[in-house]
Amino acid sequence: QVQLVESGRGLVQAGGSLRLSCIASGSILSINAMGWYRQAPGKQRDLVAVITAGGSTNYADSVKDRFTISRDNAKNTVYLQMNSLKPEDTAVYYCNANVNTYEGRTYYRRDYWGQGTQVTVSS
Repeated sequence: QVQLVESGRGLVQAGGSLRLSCIASGSILSINAMGWYRQAPGKQRDLVAVITAGGSTNYADSVKDRFTISRDNAKNTVYLQMNSLKPEDTAVYYCNANVNTYEGRTYYRRDYWGQGTQVTVSS
């Protein structure tokens, strides 16, 4: 009952910048946290950055000081500003949201995922 829609995929040169967006919609009571993960071919899906509803953030060491995660709680939207991009940042980026949701009289908490957006950084 919750959908995540990502935007911002693209091809960029090393050293360039790109901004990703993700909007959550559906049967949302509240969102505990939203984040970005990425997966390169042959690799597992790894955390890039996460932000809580209160604004606390965590970053992977590989992107700290280059990427910035932010959110607009009123719009259920999370952003990832990526600067100083490197070829090793090339991956499919997935939006994630931990949501307090409902269906009828049933209330529950679960993770939802976007379908992924390709980011390719050329050298």
